[in-house]
Amino acid sequence: MYSDNSQRKLTKPVTLSTLKKMKAEKEKITCLTSYDASFTNVMNVAGVETILVGDSLGMVIQGQDSTLPVTIEDMCYHTAAVKRGNTNAFILTDMSFMSYSKPEQALDNAAKLMQAGANMVKLEGGSWLADTVKLLSQRGIPVCAHLGLTPQSVHKFGGYKVQGKSQDAADLLLQESLDLVAAGADILLYECIPTELGKTLTEAVPVPTIGIGAGHHTDGQVLVMHDMLGINLGHTPKFVKNFLTDGRNVTEAFEAYVKEVKDMTFPGAEHGFKS
Repeated sequence: MYSDNSQRKLTKPVTLSTLKKMKAEKEKITCLTSYDASFTNVMNVAGVETILVGDSLGMVIQGQDSTLPVTIEDMCYHTAAVKRGNTNAFILTDMSFMSYSKPEQALDNAAKLMQAGANMVKLEGGSWLADTVKLLSQRGIPVCAHLGLTPQSVHKFGGYKVQGKSQDAADLLLQESLDLVAAGADILLYECIPTELGKTLTEAVPVPTIGIGAGHHTDGQVLVMHDMLGINLGHTPKFVKNFLTDGRNVTEAFEAYVKEVKDMTFPGAEHGFKS
């Protein structure tokens, strides 16, 4: 998948089959958020396999205080920009707040994102999404289901809090994961859950898992690009590490992230949560 030079530049397209093979072979998957063509191109050079066009753009690009104001039109615009800068990475795009409240609405909006350049769409929620995931899957749209802390539900949670800490909550996350995989989810993304729960869930499901604040046992890791470059405007979450240090340029920061995820030095114990 990579060239033989000192960089890990992707030399052929990363597909869903690639990611499933990486899980089977226990090779860690790397993912970063991007919102434009330029950074996307650099990520390809650095060997980042998956790029998430996140609704985090609401905060880091638009200056909003949450992801809720982001529209499906915003997501299409930034997906198209990322697509133009992409060569071989796999592109996931968030479906924005309330753009998938009904299955048929989700299908229409997911089609827009796929036409803009996404390879997969990501939805936040548990078992209640099963019918939507099933419909999208039947229509040939790959789905990533986002569980744990789901930022679009931050007001319901009462803030950005670690999820799955009690046994009942952990059991519920496991059941919801299995329900969504049964409905057709191709990837599961877990945010802000205990490290050991991340291990349990990753071992329990047959699809790749990607974590953010979910410990080092998940099949892959994702960070918001601005966070890992140390240029976020607000609170720095516990699970974030600044890779733009030690005289590195941006490309070298992305390469360092890829290396540390691959050799499992990131995330460390200090970046995870306990039950």
